[in-house]
Amino acid sequence: MTREEYAISIFRQPPRHLNCAQTVCAAMGREDLVDAMKNCNAGKAPGGTCGALYAAVSISPEREEELRTIFTKTLGASTCAQLKAAHGVPCPHCVAAAVRALG
Repeated sequence: MTREEYAISIFRQPPRHLNCAQTVCAAMGREDLVDAMKNCNAGKAPGGTCGALYAAVSISPEREEELRTIFTKTLGASTCAQLKAAHGVPCPHCVAAAVRALG
């Protein structure tokens, strides 16, 4: 199973019910960041950034510009509001794109 597939398999699933940001952290083996991402979903990450993207940048801050570029090229936007309203992108796609961007 790839990291992307693993991420999708644990997203919002019992027993943890992880949000998008927490899922990216858990899938990338960064359990130390999972609790900090508790309120970084549904447009609540700083600047309205997609929680999955925010988590990816938190994991690898030195790659922020690269991660934002890859994510935006893949999904068409970087904020939760734009992803949902303008592009109709479902959360699992955001999680997968963030994990893929991290490599």
